[in-house]
Amino acid sequence: FGLPVVVALNRFVSDTDAELQMIQTACAKEGVEVSLTEVWGKGGAGGEDLARKVVSAVETQPNRFQFAYDAELPVKEKIRTVAQKIYGAADVEFSAEAAAEIASLEKLGFSNLPVCMAKTQYSLSDDAKLLGKPEGFTIHVRGITVSAGAGFIVALCGNMMKMPGLPKVPAAEKIDVDENGVIHGLF
Repeated sequence: FGLPVVVALNRFVSDTDAELQMIQTACAKEGVEVSLTEVWGKGGAGGEDLARKVVSAVETQPNRFQFAYDAELPVKEKIRTVAQKIYGAADVEFSAEAAAEIASLEKLGFSNLPVCMAKTQYSLSDDAKLLGKPEGFTIHVRGITVSAGAGFIVALCGNMMKMPGLPKVPAAEKIDVDENGVIHGLF
Protein backbone atom coordinates (compact mmCIF):
# COMPACT_ATOMS: atom_id res chain seq x y z
CA PHE A 1 0.00 0.00 0.00
CA GLY A 2 3.03 2.26 -0.21
CA LEU A 3 3.51 2.61 3.54
CA PRO A 4 6.64 1.86 5.60
CA VAL A 5 6.58 -1.63 7.13
CA VAL A 6 7.53 -2.91 10.57
CA VAL A 7 6.77 -6.55 11.38
CA ALA A 8 5.57 -7.11 14.95
CA LEU A 9 6.67 -10.56 16.07
CA ASN A 10 4.85 -11.14 19.36
CA ARG A 11 6.57 -13.81 21.43
CA PHE A 12 4.31 -16.41 23.04
CA VAL A 13 5.42 -18.90 25.69
CA SER A 14 5.12 -21.78 23.22
CA ASP A 15 7.34 -20.11 20.58
CA THR A 16 10.76 -21.64 20.05
CA ASP A 17 13.90 -19.62 19.41
CA ALA A 18 14.21 -21.42 16.04
CA GLU A 19 10.71 -20.26 15.01
CA LEU A 20 11.40 -16.68 15.98
CA GLN A 21 14.80 -16.71 14.24
CA MET A 22 13.23 -18.12 11.06
CA ILE A 23 10.82 -15.17 10.86
CA GLN A 24 13.51 -12.63 11.71
CA THR A 25 15.78 -14.08 9.01
CA ALA A 26 12.98 -13.99 6.41
CA CYS A 27 12.26 -10.35 7.27
CA ALA A 28 15.96 -9.45 7.05
CA LYS A 29 16.17 -11.04 3.57
CA GLU A 30 13.29 -8.79 2.46
CA GLY A 31 14.87 -5.73 4.06
CA VAL A 32 11.93 -5.36 6.45
CA GLU A 33 12.32 -4.03 9.99
CA VAL A 34 11.18 -6.52 12.64
CA SER A 35 10.47 -6.03 16.33
CA LEU A 36 10.45 -9.02 18.64
CA THR A 37 7.74 -7.95 21.08
CA GLU A 38 6.48 -9.49 24.28
CA VAL A 39 3.13 -7.76 24.53
CA TRP A 40 1.37 -11.06 25.22
CA GLY A 41 3.55 -11.69 28.27
CA LYS A 42 4.52 -8.18 29.43
CA GLY A 43 1.69 -5.94 28.26
CA GLY A 44 2.54 -2.44 27.04
CA ALA A 45 6.14 -2.65 28.27
CA GLY A 46 6.66 -5.56 25.88
CA GLY A 47 5.73 -3.34 22.94
CA GLU A 48 8.02 -0.37 23.54
CA ASP A 49 10.60 -1.46 20.94
CA LEU A 50 7.83 -1.89 18.36
CA ALA A 51 6.42 1.55 19.14
CA ARG A 52 9.84 3.17 18.69
CA LYS A 53 10.41 1.37 15.38
CA VAL A 54 6.96 2.31 14.03
CA VAL A 55 7.47 5.97 14.95
CA SER A 56 10.90 5.92 13.31
CA ALA A 57 9.52 4.30 10.14
CA VAL A 58 6.73 6.89 9.89
CA GLU A 59 9.13 9.78 10.46
CA THR A 60 12.02 8.63 8.25
CA GLN A 61 10.63 6.46 5.43
CA PRO A 62 8.63 7.63 2.42
CA ASN A 63 4.83 7.47 2.55
CA ARG A 64 3.36 6.64 -0.85
CA PHE A 65 0.03 5.39 0.46
CA GLN A 66 -2.57 4.20 -1.99
CA PHE A 67 -5.69 2.09 -1.54
CA ALA A 68 -5.87 -1.38 -3.05
CA TYR A 69 -8.95 -0.24 -4.98
CA ASP A 70 -10.65 2.89 -6.24
CA ALA A 71 -13.05 4.18 -3.55
CA GLU A 72 -15.69 4.79 -6.24
CA LEU A 73 -15.94 1.10 -7.19
CA PRO A 74 -19.20 -0.68 -6.35
CA VAL A 75 -19.12 -2.56 -3.01
CA LYS A 76 -18.99 -6.01 -4.64
CA GLU A 77 -15.98 -4.95 -6.71
CA LYS A 78 -14.17 -3.59 -3.66
CA ILE A 79 -14.71 -6.92 -1.90
CA ARG A 80 -13.64 -8.86 -4.99
CA THR A 81 -10.50 -6.71 -5.33
CA VAL A 82 -9.47 -7.34 -1.70
CA ALA A 83 -10.19 -11.07 -2.04
CA GLN A 84 -8.19 -11.41 -5.25
CA LYS A 85 -5.45 -8.81 -4.84
CA ILE A 86 -4.74 -9.27 -1.12
CA TYR A 87 -5.80 -12.84 -0.34
CA GLY A 88 -5.17 -14.45 -3.73
CA ALA A 89 -8.73 -15.76 -4.19
CA ALA A 90 -9.87 -16.95 -7.60
CA ASP A 91 -13.28 -15.37 -7.09
CA VAL A 92 -15.98 -14.29 -4.63
CA GLU A 93 -19.49 -15.64 -4.21
CA PHE A 94 -22.18 -13.52 -2.55
CA SER A 95 -25.16 -15.11 -0.80
CA ALA A 96 -28.58 -13.77 -1.73
CA GLU A 97 -28.69 -12.12 1.70
CA ALA A 98 -25.31 -10.42 1.19
CA ALA A 99 -26.30 -9.19 -2.27
CA ALA A 100 -29.53 -7.72 -0.85
CA GLU A 101 -27.64 -6.05 2.01
CA ILE A 102 -25.15 -4.54 -0.45
CA ALA A 103 -27.99 -3.19 -2.60
CA SER A 104 -29.58 -1.68 0.50
CA LEU A 105 -26.33 -0.05 1.66
CA GLU A 106 -25.75 1.38 -1.78
CA LYS A 107 -29.27 2.87 -1.82
CA LEU A 108 -28.60 4.42 1.59
CA GLY A 109 -25.45 6.12 0.28
CA PHE A 110 -22.81 3.94 1.96
CA SER A 111 -21.21 2.65 -1.25
CA ASN A 112 -18.27 5.07 -0.93
CA LEU A 113 -17.06 3.45 2.32
CA PRO A 114 -14.02 1.15 2.32
CA VAL A 115 -14.50 -2.55 3.01
CA CYS A 116 -13.22 -4.74 5.82
CA MET A 117 -13.23 -8.52 5.53
CA ALA A 118 -14.27 -10.59 8.57
CA LYS A 119 -13.00 -14.14 8.03
CA THR A 120 -11.01 -16.89 9.69
CA GLN A 121 -7.59 -16.02 11.09
CA TYR A 122 -6.15 -19.37 10.04
CA SER A 123 -6.11 -18.86 6.29
CA LEU A 124 -6.17 -16.26 3.56
CA SER A 125 -9.37 -18.04 2.50
CA ASP A 126 -12.62 -18.04 4.47
CA ASP A 127 -12.19 -21.75 5.31
CA ALA A 128 -10.32 -22.40 8.58
CA LYS A 129 -9.32 -25.87 7.26
CA LEU A 130 -7.38 -24.36 4.33
CA LEU A 131 -4.40 -23.29 6.40
CA GLY A 132 -1.92 -20.66 5.33
CA LYS A 133 -1.97 -19.40 1.75
CA PRO A 134 -4.12 -21.73 -0.37
CA GLU A 135 -4.62 -21.19 -4.10
CA GLY A 136 -7.63 -21.24 -6.39
CA PHE A 137 -10.21 -20.79 -3.63
CA THR A 138 -13.46 -18.84 -3.64
CA ILE A 139 -14.38 -16.54 -0.78
CA HIS A 140 -18.00 -16.84 0.31
CA VAL A 141 -19.61 -13.63 1.54
CA ARG A 142 -22.63 -14.61 3.62
CA GLY A 143 -23.56 -11.20 4.98
CA ILE A 144 -22.73 -7.51 5.07
CA THR A 145 -22.85 -5.03 7.91
CA VAL A 146 -21.96 -1.37 8.06
CA SER A 147 -19.88 0.18 10.82
CA ALA A 148 -21.06 3.70 10.07
CA GLY A 149 -19.30 5.30 13.04
CA ALA A 150 -15.99 3.71 12.13
CA GLY A 151 -16.63 4.41 8.46
CA PHE A 152 -16.42 1.02 6.77
CA ILE A 153 -18.46 -1.88 5.43
CA VAL A 154 -17.81 -5.37 6.84
CA ALA A 155 -18.05 -8.42 4.59
CA LEU A 156 -18.84 -11.48 6.74
CA CYS A 157 -17.05 -14.38 5.08
CA GLY A 158 -17.43 -18.09 5.72
CA ASN A 159 -18.40 -19.65 9.02
CA MET A 160 -16.92 -17.39 11.69
CA MET A 161 -18.00 -15.27 14.63
CA LYS A 162 -17.60 -11.50 14.50
CA MET A 163 -15.97 -11.62 17.95
CA PRO A 164 -14.04 -14.90 18.04
CA GLY A 165 -12.46 -16.26 21.16
CA LEU A 166 -15.19 -15.30 23.59
CA PRO A 167 -16.02 -18.02 26.11
CA LYS A 168 -19.57 -19.15 26.85
CA VAL A 169 -19.16 -17.83 30.40
CA PRO A 170 -17.43 -14.42 30.51
CA ALA A 171 -14.36 -14.19 32.76
CA ALA A 172 -15.96 -11.15 34.43
CA GLU A 173 -18.39 -13.48 36.20
CA LYS A 174 -15.48 -14.90 38.23
CA ILE A 175 -13.95 -11.55 39.20
CA ASP A 176 -14.64 -10.02 42.60
CA VAL A 177 -13.24 -7.39 44.94
CA ASP A 178 -13.02 -8.29 48.61
CA GLU A 179 -13.61 -5.98 51.59
CA ASN A 180 -9.93 -4.92 51.50
CA GLY A 181 -10.09 -3.82 47.89
CA VAL A 182 -8.13 -6.82 46.62
CA ILE A 183 -9.25 -8.12 43.24
CA HIS A 184 -9.68 -11.89 42.89
CA GLY A 185 -10.26 -13.94 39.75
CA LEU A 186 -8.33 -11.89 37.23
CA PHE A 187 -6.90 -14.59 35.00
